[in-house]
Amino acid sequence: DCNYAANTDKAQSIKSKIESGELLPIEEVKTPGMTTIEQVANFLKVPQSHTLKEVFYIADGKLIFAVIRGDIEVNEVKLKNVLHCLELRLATEAEVVETGIVAGSASPIGITGVKIIADDSITSGANFVAGANKPDTHLRNVNYPRDFRVDLVADIALARAGEGCPKCRGKLSSAHGIEVGHVFKLGTFISQKLGALFIDPNGVSHPIVMGSYGIGLGRLLAAVIEHSHDDKGIIWPLSIAPYHIYLCPLYLENPQVAATAENVYTDLEAQGLEVLFDDRKESPGVKFNDADLLGIPIRVIISPRTLETNSAEIKKRSEKESQLLPLEGIAARLKELTRD
Repeated sequence: DCNYAANTDKAQSIKSKIESGELLPIEEVKTPGMTTIEQVANFLKVPQSHTLKEVFYIADGKLIFAVIRGDIEVNEVKLKNVLHCLELRLATEAEVVETGIVAGSASPIGITGVKIIADDSITSGANFVAGANKPDTHLRNVNYPRDFRVDLVADIALARAGEGCPKCRGKLSSAHGIEVGHVFKLGTFISQKLGALFIDPNGVSHPIVMGSYGIGLGRLLAAVIEHSHDDKGIIWPLSIAPYHIYLCPLYLENPQVAATAENVYTDLEAQGLEVLFDDRKESPGVKFNDADLLGIPIRVIISPRTLETNSAEIKKRSEKESQLLPLEGIAARLKELTRD
C-alpha cells in the first residue's frame, strides 16, 4: 500500500501480537527427547508462537544469548548491528555446554555472566514455554520481565511476508530482487575498532570516517536481462549493448553479397558504430536464431534478395517487423537509428 521496500537484512515489520492474560506461576514439565521448538510445541500442544527460542552466538569472541519468539527467526545482520561487533557466528554446542547451559533445553532464567539480547516479540503475550536448563525438561508460564532479565530488547527478527508494514500498516510481501548497488555509511565504527586514525592540523588524532559504495556490474547486467528479454533471448538496450549492429550477410558464397557486406561493415565502423560481423557460412535460420539469442539491438541482413533492390533488411531486436533501407547512405541512417 506504500513505497516501503528493504532487503531481508534490514527489513522491519509489525509482528503479530499474542493475547496477554493472567500471568500464571511457572510450572516444570518433562519433555523427554524434545530438543527443538517444533518437537516441544507439538509435545505440549501449544503454538510455536507461545514458546521462547534461545539461540547462542559468538560475537567478537564472547558468548551471546539471543531470545526470540519460537515462530520467528533471528536476523543475524540486525543482531550484529545491535551488538556493534565485527564478527558474529553461531556458537558450537561445546562452547555452550562449557558455560553450564544445557543445549536443547536452555533457559534465560537464572543465566549469569552471559549477555542476553531479546527480540521485542517477547514483550507481548504471556505464559510462554521455555527451556529449564535441565535435560528433558521445560518450563511453562515463563514471562518477561517477571522471570528473567535481559541486557537489551531490540528488533533482531527476520521480517516475514504477511506481517505488518512499519509505514502503512498494510501487509508485507516478499519478492526476489537483484542488488545492483549499495551504500554503507560506516561512520567511525570500524575505524575505531581497528585503530585507523588520522592526525588533524592541530596534532589531534581522530578515527577515519568510512563509507562503502559499490556497483555490481555483473548483477546489473543480470538485472537488465531479467527486465529486457523474450522467449528467444536477450533484448539489449542500445545504451549498454555490447554491439550496436549485428551484420548478417546470407549466402556468403555469392561474391556480390560478400563484397557488399564488407563495404557496409567498413562504412558502419567509419560512423563509429560497433558491429558484430557474422561471416559464418551458416544457414539463415541458424544466424537468425543466434541473432535473437545475442540480442544485439539492430540486425542488418544482406542477401541476394535484398540486393535485387539495392537495399538491406533492417530489424530492431525489440520489434517484430523489419524494413528495407537503400544501401546508399545506409551507414549514416543506421547511425541515426542508434540515437533514437
